[in-house]
Amino acid sequence: MHKISLTVFADKYVGKEAIRYLLENYPEHVKCIVVTDEQSEVLSFLINETDFDENYILLYTDLEKENTQFLKGINPDYILLAWWPFIIKEPILLLPQVGIINFHPSLLPYNRGKHYNFWTIVEDTPFGVTIHFVDNSIDGGDIIFQKEIEKTWEDTGQTLYQRAQKAMLELFIKNYKNIVDHNYKRIRQDINEGSFHYGNELEPASQVFLDKEYKAKNLLNLLRARTFPPYPGCYFYNEKGEKFEIRIEIKKVDAK
Repeated sequence: MHKISLTVFADKYVGKEAIRYLLENYPEHVKCIVVTDEQSEVLSFLINETDFDENYILLYTDLEKENTQFLKGINPDYILLAWWPFIIKEPILLLPQVGIINFHPSLLPYNRGKHYNFWTIVEDTPFGVTIHFVDNSIDGGDIIFQKEIEKTWEDTGQTLYQRAQKAMLELFIKNYKNIVDHNYKRIRQDINEGSFHYGNELEPASQVFLDKEYKAKNLLNLLRARTFPPYPGCYFYNEKGEKFEIRIEIKKVDAK
């Protein structure tokens, strides 16, 4: 395995577990870790459960010019975005020698952007997880590894989020050595064949209109796609203008 200098931008459960795997198996690779803010569960994990040098833990909120220079001094081969919520732009985009690799919880080029677990149900697109290179687009860089996840009628936005977390970690752990050894083929995305959604599309798409006709399949898909307690569900307004939320549960039963 090649020597490597790795900077990891990590967030939430997937970021934490990716860091745990790296520090337990390849601690010499990890030179710097960037977390979102002081409330980050990754930061809490690093401080309370590891001996990683706190001088090499950076807050993204403090990632100004001087810290960008700090990252440049580390001279990373890769920057790894492990469940990272923010778009990476220049000058950070240009720092690593090989490139920036991102975890994206959809089967690219489908469901680039936000709320992949909602749109894959509503639009009935293929679902899965992808590891890809980052470029100036949003989730449009070259794909290197993917794993498809089969959806069922029992899935909701919540279950797909959870299944994507598990599958993403498995895909990363399975292929980390391949990343380090540059043992991968870069596959250019055909974004014309995929789909993209902004975060602000979710709320208007979640409204149910009482006087509108829906196909039963489409309505059920919409309701289960937004079922992710304690987050808001789909909603409708009654004749008085009062707002109601809707969540559903679909369970397979044995035929009799």
